[in-house]
Amino acid sequence: MGEVRRAAVIGAGIGGLTAALALARRGCEVVLFERAPELGEVGAGLQLGPNGMKVMAALGIADAVRAAGVVPEMVELRDHDAGRPLMRLPMGAAADARWGAPMVNLHRADLVEVLAAAVKEAGVELRLGREITAGGTVQGEVEGKAFDIVVGADGIRSTLRAEIGQGSLPRYTGHVAWRALVTRDPAEPAVTALTLGPDRHLVTYALRGGTLANVVAVARRADWRGEGWFEEDDPDTLRATFAGWNDAAEALLARVEQTWLWGLFDHAPLPRWHLGRLVLLGDACHPMLPFLAQGATQAVEDAWVLADAVGAEGLNGLETYAARRIDRATRVQRAAVAQGRLDHLGGLVRPVVQLGMRTVGAVTPGFAARRFDWLYGHDVTAG
Repeated sequence: MGEVRRAAVIGAGIGGLTAALALARRGCEVVLFERAPELGEVGAGLQLGPNGMKVMAALGIADAVRAAGVVPEMVELRDHDAGRPLMRLPMGAAADARWGAPMVNLHRADLVEVLAAAVKEAGVELRLGREITAGGTVQGEVEGKAFDIVVGADGIRSTLRAEIGQGSLPRYTGHVAWRALVTRDPAEPAVTALTLGPDRHLVTYALRGGTLANVVAVARRADWRGEGWFEEDDPDTLRATFAGWNDAAEALLARVEQTWLWGLFDHAPLPRWHLGRLVLLGDACHPMLPFLAQGATQAVEDAWVLADAVGAEGLNGLETYAARRIDRATRVQRAAVAQGRLDHLGGLVRPVVQLGMRTVGAVTPGFAARRFDWLYGHDVTAG
């Protein structure tokens, strides 16, 4: 049914750029629409998992992505009281050997730059400053032009989701996240540190050759009073929220000069991801809480599978895409929620669980890696 020769992609975030590149690599004429007047990403860092790096390799840009980011040596879980290690997950060469690719930490803007250069080289037409809303995209029309498919990669605030009959508003999840950047000594080991405490956690990792540390601090909050999705916040509010944590955590937060506070939202699972010629990917159809750092990576997986399916089957491939992706994305969403509960344990159960983590980590060093085989070992490019 219907060869896909011309595609419109709405949204030039990481998922949209990857989809545009993957479609163009299969000989499709692609027009990429972005409402912002210039390319960029609000926010700071992201972690692109080994499962996402396999897609980058298949698209021929893995070396550029690695060069733009930092490959961490390990992920280390720590307690909030004294900063003691609870469990370690080897990364770097160990991840490459175990899962077929490394994890790479990047500034969002740097990954966007790599992807943007690749889509331009692939002949994708980029139209900036274009706000595309619902109306005609199910039939394949955008700005009065006909397309074989329209890809809605316009994020959790997707205006296109309503056109497939899924217009529910995003819901606040009871969590907020501060994001900040601070300078660091590039000679320090590139360790991604996840510090766990009651109802909150703190993540730090190196960016830009190790010269910057990305800081993500997540805490429970009963409601979101911000007028938008994020707002600039007083660094002292961040510090007060994590007061009493270990010396290293407090010293890190003391260096924060500017921070942005985000409300964390999701929306109800969608029973379908496509209708007619319109198809959704990434946060438009499955927003992820950040507890597994898989939001960008799952959008990248979506992009590859979508391009692979429609390249082989035309419009019929939209059904194949959904069939291949819904269960996987749903599993990752649920696992992220479960990980958040584990990260934020409090009360009497917390020291018991953390003692178990230290014991298992010492007795069975490979346990942590095995827990993530299903996630990082997955390879959508293998078919």
